[in-house]
Amino acid sequence: MSTLLTQVIPNSSTSMAPTFLLVGMPGLSAAPSWWTIPLIAVYLLSALGNGTILCVIALEPTLHRPMYFFLFLLSVSDIGLVTSLMPTLLGLALADAYIVPASACLLQMFFIHVFSVMESSVLLAMAFDRALAICCPLHYPALLTNGTIKKIGMVIAFRCLGLHIPLPFLLAHMSYCRPQILTHSYCLHPDVARLACSGAWGAVYSLSVVLSAMALDPLLIFFSYGLIGRVLQGVGSSEDCWKAGQTCAAHLSAVLLFYTPMILLALINRLKLPLPQPAHTLLSYVHFLLPPLINPVLYSVKMKEIRERTLKRFQPKKVGCTQ
Repeated sequence: MSTLLTQVIPNSSTSMAPTFLLVGMPGLSAAPSWWTIPLIAVYLLSALGNGTILCVIALEPTLHRPMYFFLFLLSVSDIGLVTSLMPTLLGLALADAYIVPASACLLQMFFIHVFSVMESSVLLAMAFDRALAICCPLHYPALLTNGTIKKIGMVIAFRCLGLHIPLPFLLAHMSYCRPQILTHSYCLHPDVARLACSGAWGAVYSLSVVLSAMALDPLLIFFSYGLIGRVLQGVGSSEDCWKAGQTCAAHLSAVLLFYTPMILLALINRLKLPLPQPAHTLLSYVHFLLPPLINPVLYSVKMKEIRERTLKRFQPKKVGCTQ
């Protein structure tokens, strides 16, 4: 490790750090081979589950509705997120590749944050979709037209790409006079920005981009669920409440799965709780890797149409005999 440190600690500040040093899961560096298996299994299962949902929604005309359009985007963001993480995670597991070139680090950082914000934005859009469907059922078809859905998709694309495209260029032109040692097994822009010795405005922009999604979105999501709860309180039929609850169950589970580890990490860092580094790293892995793995299961189990169309697509077709 000392040899690695000397390679990433420059003698003086440079406009761009030539390399960064990643930090793996403590205790696993001595036996990297066995934890490659769960990493590859998580990736393959995530790709299989989300890819199945993408194919089913794309091929079934009956599923071309707002709720399933957002589910389609959620699966895209899940596949993109887990794919962005794998290069450095597998590099650490297979080859002890702690050193990553700055260009590769910034590229990974860009895609991780683009797909993270995309997932957060889609979860927010799905929350408003459920709120409109339950609170304004009569006006729902008129409010969420195809044109409205296209506009929402364009806003999500601009939010993901437009806000994040400047970040790699800002970080590439900063001066780095601190040891280029990251605190994760992948590149995150707050982690890279804190190593810079100049360009505070770039770090402020980076922080504002993160807070605009990861802080605002969960507040708006839970606000929409507050509206749903208020409407359900006035519903006399327990059957209607049960149906509404079933409609929201998969989405609410996905929201909790995505935001809970992130909020816990933020509280731990803010309150400076004495949490061991392995637990901190594990929470980070859970935040990024678990939603892409679990979301397809949640939506396949909770949403009857997705489950039925998936089974229909993958059941062998019976060939009848004609006489």
